[in-house]
Amino acid sequence: MKKFNIRKVLDGLTAASSSSSSSSSSSAAAAAARENDAVQETLQSEHFQLCKTVRHGFPYQPSSMAFDPVQKILAVGTQTGALRLFGRAGVECYCQHESGAAVIQLQFLINEGALVSALTDDSIHLWNLRQKIPAILHSLKFNRERITYCHLPFQSKWLYIGTERGNIHIVNVESFTLSGYVIMWNKAIELSTKSHPGPVVHISDNPMDEGKLLIGYECGVVVLWDLKSKKADYRYNYDEAIHSVAWHHEGKQFVCSHSDGTLTTWNIRAPAKPGQIITPHGKQPKDGKKPEPCKPILKVEYKTTRAGDPFMVLSGGLSYDTVGRRACLTVMHGKSTTVLEMDYPIVDFLTLCETPYPNDFQEPYAVVVLLEKDLVLIDLGQIGYPIFENPYPLTIHESPVTCCEYFADCPAELIPALYSVGSRQKRQSYSKKEWPVSGGNWGQGTQSYPEIIITGHADGSVKFWDASALMLQVLYKLKTAKVFERARGKEEKPSTDIVEEDPFAIQTLSWCPESRMLCVAGVSAHVIVYRFSKQEVTTEVVPLLEVRMQCEFSDVDSPDPGGDQTPTLPTPGASSSPQETEPPSQPSTGSISSDGPWDNIPCLQVRSSPLKQSPGYQVELVIQLVWVSGEPPQQITSLAINSSYGLVVFGNSNGLAVVDYLQKTLLLNMGTSDLYSPSDPYQRQPHSPRKARQPSGALCDSNDASNTLEDRCKSPTSGSTSPCNSDDERKQNFIEKVKFKSRRFSKTVANDFAKMSRKISSSSGQKTDLDAKDNSFTRSRSSSVTSIEKESREAISSIHFCESFARKTDSLVSPCVLVGTTQGSVLMVAISLPPGGDQRLQQPVGISSCGTLVRLKGGILTMALLDSAATLLPPSYEPWYDPNASDEEKEKSRRRRPASPPSSQEGQDSQFAVLCSEKQAKVVAMPSQTRIYKHSITETSFVLRADVVQMAGANCIACFCANGHIMTLSLPSLRPLLDVNYLPLTDMRIARTFCFSNQGQALYLTSPTEIQRITYSQDTCDNLQEMLSELFTPVETPEAPNRGFFKGLFGGGAQSLDREDLFGETAAGKASRSLAQHIPGPGGMEGMKGAASGVVGELARARIALDERGQKLGELEERTAAMMSSADSFSKHAHDMMLKYKDKKWYQL
Repeated sequence: MKKFNIRKVLDGLTAASSSSSSSSSSSAAAAAARENDAVQETLQSEHFQLCKTVRHGFPYQPSSMAFDPVQKILAVGTQTGALRLFGRAGVECYCQHESGAAVIQLQFLINEGALVSALTDDSIHLWNLRQKIPAILHSLKFNRERITYCHLPFQSKWLYIGTERGNIHIVNVESFTLSGYVIMWNKAIELSTKSHPGPVVHISDNPMDEGKLLIGYECGVVVLWDLKSKKADYRYNYDEAIHSVAWHHEGKQFVCSHSDGTLTTWNIRAPAKPGQIITPHGKQPKDGKKPEPCKPILKVEYKTTRAGDPFMVLSGGLSYDTVGRRACLTVMHGKSTTVLEMDYPIVDFLTLCETPYPNDFQEPYAVVVLLEKDLVLIDLGQIGYPIFENPYPLTIHESPVTCCEYFADCPAELIPALYSVGSRQKRQSYSKKEWPVSGGNWGQGTQSYPEIIITGHADGSVKFWDASALMLQVLYKLKTAKVFERARGKEEKPSTDIVEEDPFAIQTLSWCPESRMLCVAGVSAHVIVYRFSKQEVTTEVVPLLEVRMQCEFSDVDSPDPGGDQTPTLPTPGASSSPQETEPPSQPSTGSISSDGPWDNIPCLQVRSSPLKQSPGYQVELVIQLVWVSGEPPQQITSLAINSSYGLVVFGNSNGLAVVDYLQKTLLLNMGTSDLYSPSDPYQRQPHSPRKARQPSGALCDSNDASNTLEDRCKSPTSGSTSPCNSDDERKQNFIEKVKFKSRRFSKTVANDFAKMSRKISSSSGQKTDLDAKDNSFTRSRSSSVTSIEKESREAISSIHFCESFARKTDSLVSPCVLVGTTQGSVLMVAISLPPGGDQRLQQPVGISSCGTLVRLKGGILTMALLDSAATLLPPSYEPWYDPNASDEEKEKSRRRRPASPPSSQEGQDSQFAVLCSEKQAKVVAMPSQTRIYKHSITETSFVLRADVVQMAGANCIACFCANGHIMTLSLPSLRPLLDVNYLPLTDMRIARTFCFSNQGQALYLTSPTEIQRITYSQDTCDNLQEMLSELFTPVETPEAPNRGFFKGLFGGGAQSLDREDLFGETAAGKASRSLAQHIPGPGGMEGMKGAASGVVGELARARIALDERGQKLGELEERTAAMMSSADSFSKHAHDMMLKYKDKKWYQL
């Protein structure tokens, strides 16, 4: 026993020091050697490789859009230089421009498997879409011109590029070289014009005559340019700026949209004045004057039909008196005008038509509308213009994501069960037609295990997603806010006006896939337990349990100790009443009464009316932490549920609580310091309750208990700071503190942001986080009290149910809870369960704290248990049963999963406890509690997320560090297997949402609207090409429209043009080299090499090899020809020399 204590103390000293894993004791090394002989580890470094797989969600900050009407592929460009390509449901692709410049325009090479993108850095790029991971084939960077508009005619290889100076350049998209043919602005406009016409805002060729080019300038001038004669045929002038132009398919008319909300229709042979001027949303005055100006019409499209009136679709143009009205799309068809309101501002829209040919009846059937945060498709073929049901997972950001969990290799029946209840939630007013964007093919992956992603949101909703086979589809949505009373009118709100705008935001969640039990914790210090049922039920009274958790501090404000110690009692209900103190001086709010402080009041009010619960997740119990003596409850930092024991355990900076959700009782409510046993070497001295004190002039700490409810019950997405002090005072204190610790602060500022995001679960904004972190390492006199109390608070950071040895003298396993704290302690709590059946619902559950198991550096992040063969021992669970089913069905399925206690003899260890903190990992043998392995993960940074995961039939620890490194460690020996610097710098969103799962899968929220999935499995990386979907599929291009006999006879059909004769180097000459720089892309032969894999890949590789061989043979032939030419030249020169000196004497040389 003495030997064990000495080793344990040494371990504690080692954990507290900054030494590395190599400085372990010789006895521990010997133990490690013995265990290594017993456990054969199969995971090696070659099993691991890191790569991105797919990105899901709505493209963040979209800026442009294009559609291929033959391939039926939609492309969306963003302000960050990203490209997202969509086909049929499940066919998605993401690629990125290296420069990160915004995409201003996209143009498909229709049915060619290629796409041209134009960026704000004045570069254009050609993307090859015929490979699963698109790559850039060519790039062209303009040096002296700013690109404003691009146009690529159907089945043409010449791309027109309009610039800010008003010039038009022409690029060959095959070679990506500039033509010498240039349309200069001063030749296009009239010579008498005194001012510059502005940037080019539109280019298009006449649908019936490819030799006529329509050029629109911002000032309102439109020019019809004859490409052959290199002069303007007609010029059309209007005194309002132009935003867009659209042709009638017969090429005799075009429509312009203007900045005053008008549409002008022009006949091409009548340039003097518009044939028609209309203001779609303008009020027509009775006296015949011009209608009142409206907002600009940003875009108009003019589409004809064979059987009826043409469609005119436009965005913008609303009257100025509609202030605050949402963005609208207007559809004008015949005499009817329909205004469709959108939820977000319109970025772009496209009318989808049956034919790709511009000179045929267009037959529009849908409009795709790209909004700032959504993608909408409108069916033009049905009355009322219903929208299509969107098959893509674009609603991740419907409410901001506040937490995320990833479950790979779930029970097979889970996804169908969630889908069946989720399908009833869908609205029924969608179009009956199939989704029109239907291109591409699914990947042929071998990955067959079910995967589920759960996202928690700021509005209190929880979404379940099917993430199997690199796809993502929403299964079911749970609204936790239904449990609570909704906020009433502002004039009659007694308490909810204190709470931030997202009081229901999900902070953390715990889910048991086998039993389908779900437990969520919200920012208003509430916990809700849910059961899954396939039957609808009405709950008359929502079960509620209020818990009073308070923290005890040393009162250093006053020499008076402040009365007797007030321990929290583990009795159902609440702890003993706190000592009488003066109410703290708080900022005046309308809801805090002047009689005294808030006490025993929860942040939210549970609804009192009956709650109708649809099939799916139904409320079992609501647990709320209440205010204590004027101080709001601390947010919940850790949470776990176990269906086999019927328990929920949660903790915060005040302590730990254990709730029996079957009996609806509180079993344990204990401060963190009270969890340590009296003989514990890590015991922390109990403190008396802190007296309420007047706010000092110090910088207000984000965890200071004098904060109001705004700072406790706030959303992780809100960024409000504490209202304790004035802004000037806060700024002054903050500047002084930064100066005081400037060197340390400058090195760690980025990591501190991420760390505070993790530690407070992103409950505060960035400024508050920075203040709190600054306080934690600053010891200025003005805030010494705040800093000491901040340091003395030890929060619960991790909870893990297990069946293990609660004490080192135990010989049999029993139900336990491992509790990890932010100070690095791992505590053991033993559970004594009554027999099953009715006795479980009547007899109380016994809970006892067994003291500290081990201590690590940094806060505890994850814990797990392995058996003697290093196989993971998951927490026991109860198989799912429907709580609303008949008793017989319940009994059939309701049986506890039998625990398999290993045979344990006295003095023999049969389990490994795996413990990982922000700094290090340890493996402890159980029940002897001997540390046998230790590894220092990082010295300069800290771990943000760690999980024990299954991989290739074995287990490992996966870690994500604040410096962007992703690492894996073997179990139980903690050998480093992978260490990759994946992200250069971590932001708070990634820190909050990063999570690992089994089978080498991980994900994080890369933007507010997108989930990025990655893999650290070599096997998945090898098979990734086969698993990814294909964008390009061979499709026949539709036949060109028939010109008809009379049109062919009298020349009324479309006029073709040999653009090669006009724009080729022979006719137009070479372009200026300084105008643009050609950059070859990586998407050629090398890109194909990387893209090829599998059976198709082998064929591709063989084809590439043949191409390369032919290329090398060609190069060899060229070199041979060059050598022959050189030899001929040498022979000629030698012959000339011989003739020169043939008749000369030696002395004449």
